[in-house]
Amino acid sequence: MVINSNRVEDFSSHETALRITTEAMPPTEIHSVCPPNQQTTLQKLRQRLGEIFFPDDPLYRFKNQTWSKKLLLGLQFLFPIFQWGSEYSLKLFRSDIISGLTIASLAIPQGISYAKLANLPPIVGLYSSFVPPLIYSILGSSRHLAVGPVSIASLVMGSMLSEAVSPTEDQILYLKLAFTATFFAGVFQASLGLLRLGFVIDFLSKATLVGFMAGAAIIVSLQQLKGLLGIVHFTSKMQFVPVMSSVFNNRDEWSWQTIVIGFGFLVFLLTTRHISMKKPKLFWVSAAAPLTSVIVSTLLVFCLKSKIHRVSIIGHLPEGLNPPSANMLYFKGDYLAVAIKTGIVTGILSLTEGIAVGRTFAALKNYQVDGNKEMMAIGLMNMAGSSSSCYVTTGSFSRSAVNYNAGAQTAVSNIVLASAVLVTLLFLMPLFYYTPNVILAAIIITAVIGLIDYRAAYQLWKVDKLDFLACLCSFFGVLFISVPLGLAIAVGVSVFKILLHITRPNTLVMGNIPGTHIYQSLNRYREARRVPSFLILAVESPMYFANSTYLQERILRWVREEEERIKSNNGSTLKCIILDMTAVTAIDTSGIELVCELRKMLEKRSLQLVLANPVGSVMEKLQQSKVLESFGLNGLYLTVGEAVADISALWKSQP
Repeated sequence: MVINSNRVEDFSSHETALRITTEAMPPTEIHSVCPPNQQTTLQKLRQRLGEIFFPDDPLYRFKNQTWSKKLLLGLQFLFPIFQWGSEYSLKLFRSDIISGLTIASLAIPQGISYAKLANLPPIVGLYSSFVPPLIYSILGSSRHLAVGPVSIASLVMGSMLSEAVSPTEDQILYLKLAFTATFFAGVFQASLGLLRLGFVIDFLSKATLVGFMAGAAIIVSLQQLKGLLGIVHFTSKMQFVPVMSSVFNNRDEWSWQTIVIGFGFLVFLLTTRHISMKKPKLFWVSAAAPLTSVIVSTLLVFCLKSKIHRVSIIGHLPEGLNPPSANMLYFKGDYLAVAIKTGIVTGILSLTEGIAVGRTFAALKNYQVDGNKEMMAIGLMNMAGSSSSCYVTTGSFSRSAVNYNAGAQTAVSNIVLASAVLVTLLFLMPLFYYTPNVILAAIIITAVIGLIDYRAAYQLWKVDKLDFLACLCSFFGVLFISVPLGLAIAVGVSVFKILLHITRPNTLVMGNIPGTHIYQSLNRYREARRVPSFLILAVESPMYFANSTYLQERILRWVREEEERIKSNNGSTLKCIILDMTAVTAIDTSGIELVCELRKMLEKRSLQLVLANPVGSVMEKLQQSKVLESFGLNGLYLTVGEAVADISALWKSQP
């Protein structure tokens, strides 16, 4: 016997309707599904924009504060140096000066090396290690990010610009394009931060970056064979086949003196790197190794200069501070598009690396890095750098790791780094005259080899095959096609994966776990059982125009397969399809039309369609479209369990 109260549903009301059913399990309370609170269009728009652009509510500190306090908070918000500067002490300075000098020993040789990688004069690498760290120390929110040139951005800039302009035949134009690309990279980065559009860089997924960086690391390493072998005439292309062809076609240019020096120091650098990885407390061993190599190799070449003529050297480097370069920015001409494109690509890559590195070390020290603020800081840093003879810079993982391990406490370590570079620029440049180019090649190979993360690639294979495919596309695209096209292919695969999830969402059949009101996937839970006369389906995505046709076809197929299963097993006749909408986070007009069409098609087959637990925004649209009126009193429930209990009770009460 079923006791069932008359139910009068009003979907705009917030009252709870209660009905009692007697089943094998305890009686179930049947609740009405309530729509969200009424809001005006302006209120909805304001709330939605707030969730999109201000998920972290950056202005919450300003609430209920006096004007003087708001002014102080505003200064701290725009210039993080005011936040920690008032609490700065001599003890913190001791830690920062040690870490700053330590990363300077790494940054100086790396800066010279990475400039060569970007086909720029070596001195530009040192200029880029002076101005940007100073600006970041004022604007940046990370305490451990060590700023300067990085290998990937240098590689991409060198690759993209050299395709349009020869860095050897037209050095001035190439330099102008490099500074202009840096300016546009900064404008793009700062704009993303100002407009709070940081989600744009999320299209560079981890899988894409793993493959891209591994491919780039191999290409960079192979390009350094020019320096390691002493080859003079070498290809400017950045693909595997041309590079290897150039290596073996120019065997007559190989210099045994260069090979001995290069591979000797390469083994030394790799050994120190291995020691520091095995024993993190000995981080200073690998940090000091590049500068030690530069000093020793320079002395070696100077002492043996009469006997090793074929070892190429850096030569003269100008002394003095960064010369202004605002007059060299290239804002009109045939190559402006190349500069803009290069700036955007290098801007995205350097931004992704810088924010990822900052967040990594912030998590280790339990503080938060503001992503949008970091974008603005890195962007303004590059804009200023483009006017002071610097090229694209960001936070380097290798230098930041050394900075962290050396005990850096604040961004003052970047100021110490800049001061050390300043002393070098003013007084020490003549000492680099006899530095062999081969040592720069060894330093670059040692730095980029850590970008090959085979463990991450294996993890991608185990967890997500599509991510692994994106990784492979990125890797082989960079290796055999080109750096920018390889990156574009990888991003395309990632976007295709997103579209695949949107247009082909997951649907599943659910069953009841005996003795409970819980309904879960029949494939995941062996104990779950089908409910006689019911087919319970769940859709795990929004219902959009992009997937409405697919969902209709897939749901009708589930119905057909269920009817065939019932027929072959002589089971209970299928009477009701329950659509669990818990995971349907949004719906548009095409999705609403899908629900209407499904109800009509199933009704013609004497099947009832019931909706369970639509979320607030979905419920609101269903109500506004008047679709719910066609479902009647028994077409909408708060849970699948209540739907099954109530409809079963109604069937039992019918004669």
